[in-house]
Amino acid sequence: PQAIALSCADQQLSYQQLNQRANQLAHKLREQGVGPDVRVGLAAERGLDMIVGLLAILKAGGAYVPLDPDYPQDRLSFLMQDSGIELLLTQSRLLSQLPIPAHVQTLDLADTLDGYSTENPLNQTTPDNLAYVIYTSGSTGKPKGTLLTHHNLMRLFTATDDWFAFNEKDVWTLFHSFAFDFSVWEIFGALLHGGRLVIVPREVTRSPEDFHALLVEQQVTVLNQTPSAFKQLMRVACDSPLPMPLQKVIFGGEALDVASLKPWFERFGDQAPQLINMYGITETTVHVTYRPITLADTHNPVSPIGEAIPDLSWYVLDADFNPVAQGCSGELHIGHAGLARGYHNRAALTAERFVPDPFSSDGSRLYRTGDLARYRSAGVVEYAGRIDHQVKIRGFRIELGEIEARLQAHPTVREVIVLA
Repeated sequence: PQAIALSCADQQLSYQQLNQRANQLAHKLREQGVGPDVRVGLAAERGLDMIVGLLAILKAGGAYVPLDPDYPQDRLSFLMQDSGIELLLTQSRLLSQLPIPAHVQTLDLADTLDGYSTENPLNQTTPDNLAYVIYTSGSTGKPKGTLLTHHNLMRLFTATDDWFAFNEKDVWTLFHSFAFDFSVWEIFGALLHGGRLVIVPREVTRSPEDFHALLVEQQVTVLNQTPSAFKQLMRVACDSPLPMPLQKVIFGGEALDVASLKPWFERFGDQAPQLINMYGITETTVHVTYRPITLADTHNPVSPIGEAIPDLSWYVLDADFNPVAQGCSGELHIGHAGLARGYHNRAALTAERFVPDPFSSDGSRLYRTGDLARYRSAGVVEYAGRIDHQVKIRGFRIELGEIEARLQAHPTVREVIVLA
């Protein structure tokens, strides 16, 4: 209980302190009517209170809706309206910049919790209740909220434990915005295994030099990065004489250019730390595949995404849902344990993207990823791009149609096309 759970700059919380503070806030949230499947907004700057608030929502039985204060005002306004939240956990210094709907009640994360029990609230949730709702870019110009359950989250770690064997000695970073689903892996990867989560200040995420210094100072062992962010860090790390205790570097969020890792392997080798590529999508709970990367892979121009997490199924299919031949491209479809419920308030889109599994007799579904892939050999799949107009920038999914729709709304714009 006295082990450090969270640290941010010069602040820290032990597991006991974190649990007690989250419990007190959870009891207060229960008084406000928070329970199973109740969506609660969370708008907070990076820091200890953000994690306390997130855990309190879950302990109260609710589902957190992350609202990054750095998002544009109109996007935040849409997310608050579309998600249907009636309660927002936030910080007083943010109130003036948040477009909070009139019907939404706010609670300040800094409010005193004296008088509320530090004991765990009675659990009211089941594995099928919502844990979080994360919004991603939508082709119609409006973001879409993906509904993920407690089961989705917990099976992600049980199904990958044989590969990683994370433990209480690990030190993780929370590098990404909590509105980006890579953060789910970072936060719960640390806390579910008794490790320490180092919350990276926003300004440090913008400086590869400062971030490298943090990794060295905090003795970080598990690092999660988009390939584009890692490329900047790699430049600093390869020039630095300082040793890093990294044991695992896990890539996600965008396609990996394996050849670009050659300078890293020449400086650090390919065993310690181990570099791992994990393809995944918000709708399939962060990660789908696992592929250790070695120096030998840098001679191959493709992006290998490896094998599926054991409790998932995947298929590379043509437009008629027939498996494609080895070497041929098709759309990647994901099935079984990791699939989200669907999209909030988007029944038609849910039916379009979450389809019946033709290879299963138990009523299972497949998620149509929109990603092209091809089989190279038995069980080996490589990423081959997108079939639509979606791109990824620093791991964030961007529908070019959403950008076009926003530009088209300007009165002086007649026609729009956005290319990437």
